[in-house]
Amino acid sequence: MVRQGNSGATARKPVNPIYRRRRLFVGAILLLVLALAVGGLVALSNAFNGGTPASTAGDPPQQEKPGTSQPAGDASASATASATPTPSPTTGCDEKLLTVSAATDKPAYGPGENPLLTLKVTNGNQVPCEVNIGTSQMEYLVTSGSDRIFSSKDCQAESSDLVKIIAPGKSETANFPWDRNRSAEGCKVVEAQPGAGGAYYVFTARLGNKTSPKAVFQLG
Repeated sequence: MVRQGNSGATARKPVNPIYRRRRLFVGAILLLVLALAVGGLVALSNAFNGGTPASTAGDPPQQEKPGTSQPAGDASASATASATPTPSPTTGCDEKLLTVSAATDKPAYGPGENPLLTLKVTNGNQVPCEVNIGTSQMEYLVTSGSDRIFSSKDCQAESSDLVKIIAPGKSETANFPWDRNRSAEGCKVVEAQPGAGGAYYVFTARLGNKTSPKAVFQLG
């Protein structure tokens, strides 16, 4: 019979290989269960977030593509408004409603004072009218009874057209300073001068085929 020594140490039993394999198998099962649990939590979180991963701080913000925004207002209404034709100044303009008048700046003039003759054309239409108020169309005529005293056409070196658009109810005026001289057709020399001493004269303005009423003034 063999006796143990006095050291008191007790010999450790060797580990059973079958028991070791069971511990390893149970550990592997626990790791698999933990991995499945973590994956399920991540999938559940994505489901609650709409399935879209959150953008990181370095991702640029998404911008709307140019040309995708819709303009305010109704496009069809704008197209209709722009397609409406703008009436021309001569549309519906009745020449009979264009009137010409004559006036002087004073009813009477003293010796040495020269009259200022004014021609005025007025648009009596309800629409704008184009009117040629150039020197090619106008005439300032001064008479005394049957005596033709002066005409701006007699010595006119050249003439020109001047077309203006006159608004409804508006007028255009043109002034002519008269030097109290006589004139003759063809700019012939006339030595006689208009009489003074309180004589009355008549000024008539003409524009194209229109003639104004008479404007009477006195020369002193």
